Amino acid sequence: MGYILLVLILIISILLGAVILVQNPKGTGLASGFESAGKIGGVQRTTDFLEKSTWYLTIALFVLCIGATGAFSSGSGNTSGFEEEEFVAPVATDAAAAPLQDAPAE
Repeated sequence: MGYILLVLILIISILLGAVILVQNPKGTGLASGFESAGKIGGVQRTTDFLEKSTWYLTIALFVLCIGATGAFSSGSGNTSGFEEEEFVAPVATDAAAAPLQDAPAE
């Protein structure tokens, strides 16, 4: 389920980037191609569509990110995403536990 959400987040992010790049607040973006239709409201409809689609995509991205966080953190209680392994200290052997003998002085 989490991977489906990640794919949807990626798709929405790409669409949101494209919609934002098409817009231009000065009116010279995509809306400038409709100058002849501007008298009948074509430019206003284009900018309204782009603004609404930006808001809808932003809200969808926010909701999916929250959902993905819940999907990945509600697993087995492991929040890092990696399997935890128990560390076992090496056991000392008799040879390692025996004290070192002093070397004879020369």
